Amino acid sequence: MTLLKRTTMSLSVEYVTSSLKSLYGERITTPDVRAWCAMNGQNYVTVTKRLTDYKTGRGKWDLTVQEQLEETYEAPSAQPAIIQDLIPAKDDSFVSFGNFSDIKKIIKSGLFYPTFITGLSGNGKTFGVEQACAALKRELIRVNITIETDEDDLIGGFRLVNGETVWHNGPVIEALERGAILLLDEVDLASNKILCLQSILEGKGVFLKKIGKFIKPKDGFNVIATANTKGKGSDDGRFIGTNVLNEAFLERFPVTFEQQYPSPATEIKILSSSCDDQIFCKHLVDWADIIRKTFYDGGIEDVISTRRLVHIVRAYNIFDDKAKALQVCINRFDEETKASFMELYDKVDVDFQMIDQEDEV
Repeated sequence: MTLLKRTTMSLSVEYVTSSLKSLYGERITTPDVRAWCAMNGQNYVTVTKRLTDYKTGRGKWDLTVQEQLEETYEAPSAQPAIIQDLIPAKDDSFVSFGNFSDIKKIIKSGLFYPTFITGLSGNGKTFGVEQACAALKRELIRVNITIETDEDDLIGGFRLVNGETVWHNGPVIEALERGAILLLDEVDLASNKILCLQSILEGKGVFLKKIGKFIKPKDGFNVIATANTKGKGSDDGRFIGTNVLNEAFLERFPVTFEQQYPSPATEIKILSSSCDDQIFCKHLVDWADIIRKTFYDGGIEDVISTRRLVHIVRAYNIFDDKAKALQVCINRFDEETKASFMELYDKVDVDFQMIDQEDEV
């Protein structure tokens, strides 16, 4: 039998793999390669170098590995972004206040200008950003950050879809490619894994090393982060779970807005959008204002947020009972605080009748 000899120069990867596959199948071992080398007059070391991308173990090669990788990289995302409408809906109950106009100007500018918003819980930080995007018809991708949030959650990774492994973009990549606003909600709960966003916070995009692709930000892309602290942790324990964020990460936010609770007049407008009883709304706002002033003076450890007031008026709409609405919405506080809050409201609203605990069923 005449042996077919080929020079090293003509020994292509395609020829080697196709020839080996036709003789020994897709999964081959060292004896198969040595036998093929002897048959074709080739050097074993030279041939195995051609098979580097197919090696699965010592003396083992899978000739389908490269094909599978190419199919994976070219596969579509599990959820094509094009079919999703990410513009927030306008909320008729929204009343602008505080930093809203500034946030809206930043978004409207279309410039890349990372923005940090800090403030106590329930004062409209996230809601304001959502409504600014709704007013400007800008897409918004909100990511709720926790200590478990990592690069896979933010950037993306491989997912099993219909029995196949495909690359799936994370919310950060979706926002980059769409030119959307990326909202990192409660960012001070993050661990140091959030540092995977460093290059993105510089407006430079990101290289997806797992698929060898660089994602460049589309015009209009921006990052807005909200937090209860300024990234320095919570010394008083009010916001347990918040962490001290990396200084280099915080430095990448050019501006920080300190969100306060709305003024009494604005807060009455907010409650009036959900409740027709204007007098009740006025009493609630006066009550909350006294509590907040006492809180700021260090007299108490808890505060009534704007969100909590909205909860109360909605409970009133359901139960048609002021006392019950107040009670079920402040039950989250300890007994002493709850009792003092109820007694204070009784003084603010002279017509208010507290629930007699002994008469409750």
